[in-house]
Amino acid sequence: MKQEDSEKRMSEDEILKKSPSLSSSDFAPKSGRRHWLLAGVGLAAGLGGAMFAWQKFKPRGVMNEAVQNFWLQEFDKPEGGTLSLQSMRGKPLLVNFWATWCPPCIEELPLIDAFYVANKAKSIQVIGLAVDQPSMVRRYLGQKPLNFPVGLAGFTGTALGQSLGNQQSVLPYSLLFAANGMLLKQKAGKLEQSDLDEWLRSVS
Repeated sequence: MKQEDSEKRMSEDEILKKSPSLSSSDFAPKSGRRHWLLAGVGLAAGLGGAMFAWQKFKPRGVMNEAVQNFWLQEFDKPEGGTLSLQSMRGKPLLVNFWATWCPPCIEELPLIDAFYVANKAKSIQVIGLAVDQPSMVRRYLGQKPLNFPVGLAGFTGTALGQSLGNQQSVLPYSLLFAANGMLLKQKAGKLEQSDLDEWLRSVS
């Protein structure tokens, strides 16, 4: 019996020697592996969420009818008088929807104003359509005046922006129209200098 036990132990030792070496990771608790699996799933879900958000706020295509309707709009100006979009046809036009209660809007206004001042001699036009209360717009412009014209769009501006691709009513929202009146560019969110440089090249 002892001899059989000895032979049995020897055969088991030989089997272990012939088996591939195992690392400590092979003995990792299943909970640890599950943790990494869940982490991978979470990362994939995060990327999917980011893609969904990008798709959600990505400007939509705009029907030609909506573009033609845009040029028929008129707005009161904060200082008095009327801002007629029809009178601005024939030259490239950057349109910026903004509001005084929108931090990214306030941050980008000086950039847009500087862009207008630097390029107005090149026949580049800029207007701001304030989706806000007239009193708040006048108060803001009294403290920080802008060189480009501003129209008091109010709630009408929300519907107008939606018809021009801003279905989620994101602010700020900017558009670039060509000299022939056709819509060239759209951006939901704050404009950067790189955006303005690209837009300028597209109409130069």
